[in-house]
Amino acid sequence: MKAAEFDYIRADSVAAACAALAAAGPGEERKIIAGGQTLVPLMAMRLARPALLVDIDGIPGLDGIEARDSYVAIGAMTRQRAAELSPAVRDAVPLLARALRFVGHVQTRNRGTVGGSLVHGDPSAEIPLAAVALDAELEAEATGGKRTYAAASFFEGPMVTAIAPDECLVEARFPVWNGGRIGAGFQEVASRRGDFAIVAAAAQVALDGGGTCTRIAAALGGVAPGPVRIAALEDALAGTRLEDGAIDAALASVGGAIEPDDDLHATAAYRGRVAEVLLGRAIREARDEARA
Repeated sequence: MKAAEFDYIRADSVAAACAALAAAGPGEERKIIAGGQTLVPLMAMRLARPALLVDIDGIPGLDGIEARDSYVAIGAMTRQRAAELSPAVRDAVPLLARALRFVGHVQTRNRGTVGGSLVHGDPSAEIPLAAVALDAELEAEATGGKRTYAAASFFEGPMVTAIAPDECLVEARFPVWNGGRIGAGFQEVASRRGDFAIVAAAAQVALDGGGTCTRIAAALGGVAPGPVRIAALEDALAGTRLEDGAIDAALASVGGAIEPDDDLHATAAYRGRVAEVLLGRAIREARDEARA
């Protein structure tokens, strides 16, 4: 199939992109295109039919990675491969660096953008999962000014986010964990390497000098309308030495925090079982990296 007819604007600034989005007619669906690795296939299958496409690919200053005091700022147009290879991301946000390895294939990461994945809001996507796990903040701009969203409330449902129709995501800020020994773990099951995740699990831990867990983040993707933190498990494991028995006991809280569905790829029961296994592996991976 081919995409339905649409109008196309190539913006040369964020202000121009926001103005074009704001000028669209009432009820007229409009989309921003950046890397196009997700949107273009959806348009080709007519699962997405925007009347207006605003291209931000040529806007200067929307890409780049900068390590600041308490977070790493990633421009929305930063290619996923650039973030994956960034020393700043690897050293300061290890969970995101680990998650990026699982995003599609190298060829798609060469074109796909960090911001595009966040705004698309696929409940199985790796970058949104890392953003929720780490309490990232997402800054969007519109003609009326800027607004900052917490990742925890940004993903409202499958492919539905809180960003307004006239807003353009400009930056994602991933907090840096300072102090202690930090380790990260990321696990997923997919039909084939590079396919979307059926279930994905993310964990990051901080250990003190004695090996006690002073901080832990644990989240799952593919098992709810959006990425979900497993807060009860985090509470149960904080202050422990992350022994295998403690991890196994805490995993019992996973079932009450997720809402898996049946689909062509897996049953809800399968997703629930796999979620516990993968999250346990991710936590142990993070623990062992921190200990090392």
